[in-house]
Order: sequence, then C-alpha cells, then structure tokens
Amino acid sequence: MAASSSLFSCSMHMELFSPKISKCPTDFVCCRSKISYMVPSYLKSTCYPISRFLCTNNLSKCDNVKKSWQRDGIHCFLEGQKFQLDDVIEAQQFDTDTLNAIFKVARDMENIERNSPESQILEGYLMSTLFYEPSTRTRLSFESAMRRLGGEVLTTENAREFSSAAKGETLEDTIRTVEGYSDLIVLRHFESGAARRAAAIAGIPIVNAGDGPGQHPTQALLDVYTIEREIGKLDGIKVGLVGDLANGRTVRSLAYLLAKYKDVKIYFVSPDVVKMKDDIKDYLTSKGVDWEESSDLVEVASECDVVYQTRIQKERFGERLDLYEKARGKYIVNQNILKAMQRHAVVMHPLPRLDEITVDVDADPRAAYFRQAKYGLYIRMAILKLLLVGW
Repeated sequence: MAASSSLFSCSMHMELFSPKISKCPTDFVCCRSKISYMVPSYLKSTCYPISRFLCTNNLSKCDNVKKSWQRDGIHCFLEGQKFQLDDVIEAQQFDTDTLNAIFKVARDMENIERNSPESQILEGYLMSTLFYEPSTRTRLSFESAMRRLGGEVLTTENAREFSSAAKGETLEDTIRTVEGYSDLIVLRHFESGAARRAAAIAGIPIVNAGDGPGQHPTQALLDVYTIEREIGKLDGIKVGLVGDLANGRTVRSLAYLLAKYKDVKIYFVSPDVVKMKDDIKDYLTSKGVDWEESSDLVEVASECDVVYQTRIQKERFGERLDLYEKARGKYIVNQNILKAMQRHAVVMHPLPRLDEITVDVDADPRAAYFRQAKYGLYIRMAILKLLLVGW
C-alpha cells in the first residue's frame, strides 16, 4: 500500500486542539504546535501543522481512530479522498465540519510559494469561466486561483453577448459543449437556478459564481472565512446585513452559512423596497437563529461585530428606476457609523461599491473589504483544489 493511501487528515477548530492533545493515539508523536507521524524506515518522519493529522498504519486502524475522533466532535477526512461535493451550487451544501476543513485548506493556500511543488497541483487541468453577467473580482480571482496552482483557463467575459447565447443557444447546450473542453466550469448567470440546471446535465464540476438574485456560495465562503480571520471566531457573533437584501445573492448565501454557527444574531437593515425575503427569515427561524429587522444603522453598528454593506442593485429594478432612486443612498457607512462601531468590529462589502461606503472609510483599519477580496483568492484556490484533486 502506498504511503499516501494510508494517510488521513482531520479538520478541527483551533481551540479544540489543546484539550485533545493528550488523547493522541500511540501512533502519533505530539508536540506543542505540530504532530509528527512515525513512518516505516524507508520514509522520513515529517511534522505537519496542527490543521492536519496523519495516521501511518493500515486504513482499518485509521478508520477506528476516525470514528473515535468523530465522537469527540472532530470530523476527519481521508487525505487524497474525493471531495464530498461534485459541484458548488448553494450555501446549504456545507456543514460546519466541511467549512472548517475548507478554511484550513485556504490557510495552506495562503502560504504557497511561487514555483513550489504545491503551486503545480492543478497542472494539466483546465477551467472554463463562463460569465453571462459582468464581473471583475469573481472572474479574475477564479482565474488567478487556477493559474497560481498550475492550471490553465478558458474564459469568456460576457457570454450573454459574445457567445452562441446571442444566437439563441440554450444554457444546457452551451454547458454540454464547454465541458468537452475543460475539467471544471465556473458559471455566472443572470437567472436564479441556472447553476443547478447546469450541474444537472454536466459531467464535470460546476461552480456557481452567482445566479441572478439567487445565490453566490463561494462569496459566502470567503465572507465567513474573512469573519473568522478578522474577528477570530464564528460562534456568538452579531452581523448586520445592510443594503439591497432582496436582490443581493451574497447576503442570502451568507445568511445560510451563518445559520450553521452557534449563538449568531443577524440584523437586517434595508430600505423597504429591498427588504430580506421571507424564505431567508423562515430558514433562520427554523434553525433557531436570532434575527431582527431595524431601520437604525447607527444602533445596529454599535451592536455588531460585522457590518456587511451591499450596494443597491440598479440592474435588478428593470424599468422601475423610481424605486431604485428611492432606495439608493438611504444607508451609508461613513465616519458617523465608524464612530458608533466597536473597536474590534469590521466593515465588509462584496464589492463593487458605489456611494454606500464613503471613500474616507478606507483608511480605517476596520475597513476589511479589500482584505476580504484577497481572502477570496485563497478560498477559491481551496475549492478548485478540492473539486479537482480532493483533500
């Protein structure tokens, strides 16, 4: 049996590590910040970061350890094992164990050096980015993520106008064609549910990069990752979702993910014409998540760990520009909001912004939105790695 086939990795909260360290199986040598695994004489012993645990005996014994650790609340993943998901379509697909494991992989991606072996793990793979709506950060971060891991990219920037869709080709036919050229498709579409339709007929992974007013799961992943990196925790946080909550797919996906953590409270702050839809409120209620609607951004900002601002999406209003003008500019993050915020809190935004965050906020260290965009690169590197080569 190859050495790599007898390895498994475990995902765990950092704070859970300390009390578990004394319970390491006898096959492990534990040290303060790393685990060293003992291997046969023809292999060298290696020390791994605390986010990865390795078993060197046969798989059946690994499975026994895995089961016992799962009882302790730690979920283990076989190294080299196929990722649990075939596609990334919606935030509801993820549980907290998988989220924690993805975040550990993303942390690894932050440390990959140029021209290292790790920077070539996707060599020979080809990703297609098929975008029917405009995008800067999402498309470029996916393309950068693929190339930083040694893969190649086929791209179309505006498939709605500059692909056969302009001739009337269906999404299904386009997907069936493009999957013949690539190993994975990143899809942005103007219709809610488009990614699910694509995944239903594709034989390769589909990643939803935004489907109209539906969902944007990788944005939600990077948002939660940003909160963990900036605030240091995900349980027990208060988050204010501000702006266009009716049309904003980012806030919908984020709400689904936040519901997976303990003692979270969500505030909704929006103009009346773009309030959060009832399906999200009902979902949060069903999961026991405390939520509240408010019209006072200053008060909410003073309570929250995260103020998540979004722009009012003019493109979703069609001909009702009067409603757009009524909503635009009602809630703006400016110096007055910063004064109300706690010192540890952060301002986030999926970008692009218009005038809903004033430029002078950028200099405040609590303005996390450009760091948030950078974290998105590492999350997408992790997702591509997991979908294409596994854990």
